[in-house]
Amino acid sequence: MVAYLRYDSASTAQRHSALVRLYALVYAEPPYREGPEQVKHFRTRFTDDAQQPGFSLVTAEDDERLVGAAYGWTMPAGSWWPGADDTDIAAVDKFAVLEWLVDPHYRSKGIGGRLFRQLLQDRPEPLATLAADPRSPARAIYARAGWRQAGTLTLAWGTPMDLLVIET
Repeated sequence: MVAYLRYDSASTAQRHSALVRLYALVYAEPPYREGPEQVKHFRTRFTDDAQQPGFSLVTAEDDERLVGAAYGWTMPAGSWWPGADDTDIAAVDKFAVLEWLVDPHYRSKGIGGRLFRQLLQDRPEPLATLAADPRSPARAIYARAGWRQAGTLTLAWGTPMDLLVIET
């Protein structure tokens, strides 16, 4: 049976290695095809992300095996994704979802949806936002779940990303 657990900044260290392994598994798939260099970058970035105000991590664990995770932090009013289109959404507090990961062997079982619901539950921010690769199968999942496009983000290293928002 899959258990869902919530972690804050202080308690993430105990899941860090497992989260890096899950990230490597998920992002090795197309369209991402990330390798050791990107995984190494994630390992460092996650440590930094966990220190952001309003940080929250929700995991899905099957017999202590990490099979899913979603996390983010508060993006305060006046801030928006660097390199993104201007939008009035920047004027309000938002919860920025940085990662949403589900082990390929555990997909289509409702785990991803439950991760999102638990992650966004009781958030004080009126909106959540995330950046999605338009080539990814996850992009269609977001649309079905009610996320709407709010702009685009142009990254120097890759594909332009869709910026999505949803009311929390």
